[in-house]
Amino acid sequence: MTTAGTGNASILEGNSFKAGDVESLPPHTRALVERRQRSLGPSYRLFYRSPVELVRGKGAYAWDADGTEYLDLYNNVPSLGHSHPAVVEAVSRQLAQLNTHTRYLHRGILDYAEDLISTLPSDDYQLMLVCTGSEANDLALRVGRAVTGGTAWIATSEAYHGNTALVTAHSPSLSGAERMDPALRVVDPPDTYREGATAGSAFLDRIRRAIAEIESSGDGLAGLIADTSFSSDGVFTGEPGMITAAIDLVHAHGGVFIADEVQPGFARTGEAFWGFARHGVVPDIVTTGKPMGNGFPVAGMIARRDVLEPFASARPYFNTFGGNPVAVAAAQAVLDTIRSEGLQQHARETGDAFRAQLRETAASHPVIGDVRGAGLYTGVELVGDPVTKEPATARALAVIESLRDHGVLTSVCGPRNNVLKLRPPLAFAAADIPRAIEALETALRETSD
Repeated sequence: MTTAGTGNASILEGNSFKAGDVESLPPHTRALVERRQRSLGPSYRLFYRSPVELVRGKGAYAWDADGTEYLDLYNNVPSLGHSHPAVVEAVSRQLAQLNTHTRYLHRGILDYAEDLISTLPSDDYQLMLVCTGSEANDLALRVGRAVTGGTAWIATSEAYHGNTALVTAHSPSLSGAERMDPALRVVDPPDTYREGATAGSAFLDRIRRAIAEIESSGDGLAGLIADTSFSSDGVFTGEPGMITAAIDLVHAHGGVFIADEVQPGFARTGEAFWGFARHGVVPDIVTTGKPMGNGFPVAGMIARRDVLEPFASARPYFNTFGGNPVAVAAAQAVLDTIRSEGLQQHARETGDAFRAQLRETAASHPVIGDVRGAGLYTGVELVGDPVTKEPATARALAVIESLRDHGVLTSVCGPRNNVLKLRPPLAFAAADIPRAIEALETALRETSD
């Protein structure tokens, strides 16, 4: 096992704007940043040394207030693409008819629940609708504890699962600023770059040790919560089946598996609709959020009936805005569009082509130690030395800034912020690849010693 997080809340700090740099900003940007600091307070973070004021988006592109066009390689909030017309139309139509909460019957909610459940391994699941991925994971942690009677969850060392009090306490990437749950056990993710073909077995061994420690402590095993692409940990999608044995072990010891699909779900990985499905596992609980409504606030926790029953039979649950008809209309439009536009196959084919081009770039730039991913989810790890694989954090952050200057938006992940996290909307197309590659090659040249 490992110590929780790196002590610097890296998932939020990464390439964030530092308040002390405000004096160096252009006058119009400085004025907006200062207004934001006065009205929103100091906790919020902005991207980039010179923050971007986005005012419009379409597909995989966004434009700032000066009309500068950016290729968006990061934003999976509008998962289909910015301002997708199917979602705009669905939300507008439903908003003109009715918007209320779930204590009234509404066929749209039932139609959507049945449709979403049909994408899971069986129909033995039930959906609870909320507004955010944080709420979904909060509910999932409570449901898991109720069914197992255990209190101890296992999470990976740079995992980020949300920002409620309970979820933050199970997000080791925030451990520098937040107190972790005393029962939480933290393990390193399966690092396919440094552990190679042994990543899956090494992960299994770490899970085994964590379970043994939990059982000897008397805390009681609740289970494992994991994003199956290990997104915040550095994007370790791995070969299909890489994490199956570890999850089987959790089940064998009476724990449940929460598949946090906020990032890998909804066709993102290309090989399957859900990230967990790449590995052939059957989760007890599935959580989802931002890709579900293409930016409209809708999220969900989906649990097997027997897993949900101890929690649900003991307490009623109500979420004022969760599952409102407008949110569900957005979510239904996303599901329909993924199917009608063949976006899962598109993600697989386009992602494969993108990584092939990235590997060609890596051949002439030794700073690129690894290119990995699945579908439209790619991690490009920058290292100072390809032999020692020492993370090149400063270089990665400089590359991010250079990419921004050349009209490409993305960010970093991993414990040392040295992995470029390339996660564009599903609208990203083969025709966009040359622009992304050209900008990256330019950024690598500009930031070389």
